[in-house]
Amino acid sequence: MPDMLVRLYALPERRASRLDPGISIRRAMAAERRIVLGWIEERFGAGWAAEAEAAFSSTPTRIHVAVHEDRIVGFACHDVTALGFFGPTGVDEAMRGQGIGEALLIESLLAMRAAGYGYAVIGGVGPADFYARTVGAVEIADSTPGVYAGMLFPGEAPSES
Repeated sequence: MPDMLVRLYALPERRASRLDPGISIRRAMAAERRIVLGWIEERFGAGWAAEAEAAFSSTPTRIHVAVHEDRIVGFACHDVTALGFFGPTGVDEAMRGQGIGEALLIESLLAMRAAGYGYAVIGGVGPADFYARTVGAVEIADSTPGVYAGMLFPGEAPSES
């Protein structure tokens, strides 16, 4: 899966949200680390939880959560795999299609812009059409496997030489 590039300076300040009034997007707090990481691992696996763990190593954290009725329904990280990278990100399967992923993406990208970045890389993109349509992301040629080359993944046995 290729990486994509987003021009952060071209993002609008804010968009009209299509979120239900009961859903909020905010930065996760350090004290929520175990709760958030457990939620991510349960739904998206140990690899994404390990990446997200790095988001709790700074203040403010580099992870946003979507909360509905006092429970997590989505998350988005930035600056965890590499500086200037957005992701991983995910929304609870039962809550998809409600604009949560879009709201998390935009909130994270705006935080990156506020931190001084001009561009963001979305690493190892799955839904390329979504990112292109939502934030004008463009594919980075020859970006597979990019920074992920040689990365160890949970559950993989070491290769024998």
